[in-house]
Amino acid sequence: MSEKIKLSPDEFRLLSLFQGITTADARDCIIDERMERVIFIVNKGQMGMAIGKGGSNIKQLQNVINKKIELVEHSDHPLDFVRNIFNSNMIQEIRLVDRQDGSKQALVVVDSKKKGLVVGKEGRNVDKARILAKRYFNIANVLIVSPEQLIKSEKM
Repeated sequence: MSEKIKLSPDEFRLLSLFQGITTADARDCIIDERMERVIFIVNKGQMGMAIGKGGSNIKQLQNVINKKIELVEHSDHPLDFVRNIFNSNMIQEIRLVDRQDGSKQALVVVDSKKKGLVVGKEGRNVDKARILAKRYFNIANVLIVSPEQLIKSEKM
């Protein structure tokens, strides 16, 4: 993990509210004003408890804070963490590559027909992946690529 994560007073308050409503342990909270959402990083194995039966916990929390709630299950391994950010059923492969400037980049390989779904409306999913990958593993960028694009880049 990169440097220690600092929460704002609002994020700390939301984290406390989340844990009170869901009884699940969350390790982080990010208020994303641009996408009008709050992202919670839930400890491994606690996703079901966080969501609640039929999504009841998330619905209750959304009603209280009046923003969309998104959950990501934490992993200590960067590739698993990036996979958890997306709908893992749509991901064929994830690679971590070193760029020429010394930074790291995650390549998420998906079927070209599903690329739009993985990226999300207005890029919300890939934006979330970039925020979290940087915050937790100092990964500078996350790119969504098709297998064809990956093959082309490997030939260069």
